Amino acid sequence: KMSTEAFRFAEVFSYESLVHAMAGAAGSVTAMTVFFPLDTARLRLQVDEKRKARSTPAILSEIVKEEGLLAPYRGWLPVICSLCCSNFVYFYCFHSLRASWLRGHKSTPSRDLLMGIAAGVVNVLVTTPLWVVNTRLKLQGAKFRNADIRPTNYSSIMDAFVQIIEDEGVGALWNGTFPSLLLVLNPAVQFMIYEGLKRQLRSLVHRELLSLEIFLIGAVAKAVATTFTYPLQTVQSILRFGQHKQHTDRSPLLNSLRSVMYLLINRVRKYGMLGLFKGLEAKLLQTVLTAALMFLLYEKIASSTFSVMGVKRPASSH
Repeated sequence: KMSTEAFRFAEVFSYESLVHAMAGAAGSVTAMTVFFPLDTARLRLQVDEKRKARSTPAILSEIVKEEGLLAPYRGWLPVICSLCCSNFVYFYCFHSLRASWLRGHKSTPSRDLLMGIAAGVVNVLVTTPLWVVNTRLKLQGAKFRNADIRPTNYSSIMDAFVQIIEDEGVGALWNGTFPSLLLVLNPAVQFMIYEGLKRQLRSLVHRELLSLEIFLIGAVAKAVATTFTYPLQTVQSILRFGQHKQHTDRSPLLNSLRSVMYLLINRVRKYGMLGLFKGLEAKLLQTVLTAALMFLLYEKIASSTFSVMGVKRPASSH
């Protein structure tokens, strides 16, 4: 009897994690597509030092004027592929860990944070090469204010992989991994705040949350997490872009640490503390709206899938 129970548990737990993973991936892809031009504006501000930080609509109208109507959607496919894989891995790991670790116990913010960090580390190690390639493709053909930036010529996702490996070695596919590992705090903090606020609000209203409430909770969680980790996101973008000369005289970890510190200090020296937050307005606008819409779609897709399949969602996922 024990073995059939264990088998049933494994089956349900993997099925549930799969539903959460698919719902998370579908929700994020839809949300990212809607707000994609805002991400384009943010990336340009982070990577192109000579570009003046202005309002997001002004940056986008400049990009459209100089590079054509579809320029804000440049690199959409690789970003969507990366995002789909990334969120699938993240949601799957998060909910698998949760199902195996909680086993009927109540979820707490510290547990949510730890599970978020563990899921984030797996996600970073698996999907960083995809993000390196999509940062390059998104910036290919862009008109930069900074004349030192070398143009690239990738014809597809696979071609970008091949060229990067040939020209810069396999390790270049994991450029920016160190800040990315530090940045697992972002989704972890976001999930912790999101789950915490959801629990608090549920205990107050004693009913299923409305769409608007889920949207607002998702927005608040992402706004706090993004502002908290934004300087590292700028460094991560610069490293993934691959134009920063890295020292090669020490171990990879020391090089990564030196690169991160050098880029942060250099940015402050050139532009003051606010230089670390260049592009934050575009980033907040994009990620807060994207995350809010993603959480809303994720909750709706997951709950409707569970009800269609006749599976009662476990208490631990509330």
